[in-house]
Amino acid sequence: MSVARTEFYDDPEAPEPNSMVVAASAVVTDERGRILLQRRRDNDLWALPGGGMDLTDSLPGTAVREVREETGLEVEITGLVGTYTDPKHIIAYTDGEVRRQFNVCFTARITGGQLAISDESTELRFVSPEELDELPMHPTQRLRIGHFLEGRERPYLG
Repeated sequence: MSVARTEFYDDPEAPEPNSMVVAASAVVTDERGRILLQRRRDNDLWALPGGGMDLTDSLPGTAVREVREETGLEVEITGLVGTYTDPKHIIAYTDGEVRRQFNVCFTARITGGQLAISDESTELRFVSPEELDELPMHPTQRLRIGHFLEGRERPYLG
């Protein structure tokens, strides 16, 4: 049985968190500047590859591992988009976990591998910036991608 998730943002109806998860995500681009996105199986929304840090991982290592697990691609970290720790963002799972997430979003470039859908996604796609508005996506994902596309001189700290 798969666990579904519901994301809340600044919602007074959101449940109280019962865990804090340190996570990493990555903006992976191809040679045409398109961004790699996955359509998540647990909420049917488009998102950057990423996930929770293991106790044996570094944050950059988490991003590399999650990209490999979720997309089949090998990447190397090239930079930092920002830190995302907004307490208004709550993620509730059908197994009872309600988390706040501390996410560090990196930039990465492809070094190898083959694009392959994992059990966490239903679709993988490189998306041009012009196509982003057409895709169903949580506002926190749009925020990260927006910060990347701005080409900020310094990482976002939030």
